[in-house]
Amino acid sequence: MAEPYTAIQIVMMPRDTNPHGTIFGGVILSYIDMAGATAARREIALLGGSASTPIVTVALNRVEFKQPVLVGDVVRFETTVTRLGRTSITMHVCVIAERGGMESHVTDAEVVYVGVDANRKPTPLVPTATVAP
Repeated sequence: MAEPYTAIQIVMMPRDTNPHGTIFGGVILSYIDMAGATAARREIALLGGSASTPIVTVALNRVEFKQPVLVGDVVRFETTVTRLGRTSITMHVCVIAERGGMESHVTDAEVVYVGVDANRKPTPLVPTATVAP
């Protein structure tokens, strides 16, 4: 398995809190989607595909919030490819929060992206020889 790629790292701010004083889950989901898409584009380019091929999110197959994220946490979104198909790529996103010099694995997610053409129809992402059967 390839080394994880840090697609995004951000400090959580007070504007992102829910009524419980922790970071709203929807904010984390938004960053998960952004990190997954960023890393998917990078991976597609590294495999010889075009980084300019539009990709769209088609599924968040699994999201598990393990621990709360707090204001001031530096949150890192580490990504790895779990599956590469002809027109789709599945990314695992591991969310790690750093606070007070300690790191906590706070969330895991799996996101599926599909390449689309100008007519919004699925299109191949990378040359056929690089796709696993």
